[in-house]
Amino acid sequence: MARVQSARAARTTPETAPANSARASKGSAADAAQRRDIKLGYLIHDVSRMRRTVFDQLMKPLGITRAQWWVLAHLSRHDGMAQTQLADMLDVGKASLGSVLDRLEATGFIERRPDAVDRRMKRVFLTRSSLQVLERLIDVESELNEKILGDLGDTDRNELIRMLSSIKMSLSRISNSPADAAE
Repeated sequence: MARVQSARAARTTPETAPANSARASKGSAADAAQRRDIKLGYLIHDVSRMRRTVFDQLMKPLGITRAQWWVLAHLSRHDGMAQTQLADMLDVGKASLGSVLDRLEATGFIERRPDAVDRRMKRVFLTRSSLQVLERLIDVESELNEKILGDLGDTDRNELIRMLSSIKMSLSRISNSPADAAE
């Protein structure tokens, strides 16, 4: 015990105090940066989750679920895509997408047609009634965006897009490179 105390005393002499203090300062700065980055990760997650929840509530009167509006939104940009491609793009299983598409087809929001070349493949198309819902969806989203982004000016919004896009690209690289993700 005495050796441990004398070793500690030897390490903390007036001559070594600045070096120990600098190391402790570096350590606490690294710890603070790590805590900040963890907080940032939680904030990104919380903002995304909260935005989805609020948007779901706004869509409820239209009778559209999150999964359904997600499919309609993707089809609005890629109408007529193959059902398997849509499942890949949405990162969902083909069976679970099939259930959502069944419900959307039953309500008249989409139409599935055989591919012109490969009759085994089904292509998914929006219908006129879905276009009306999409217009309402866009209006609701624009109103929501203005409420949640209202305190941010154009420069802030553009910078936020740049930063989030950078994070998204990093995540994409990690998810496409399993060896790097394990390290």
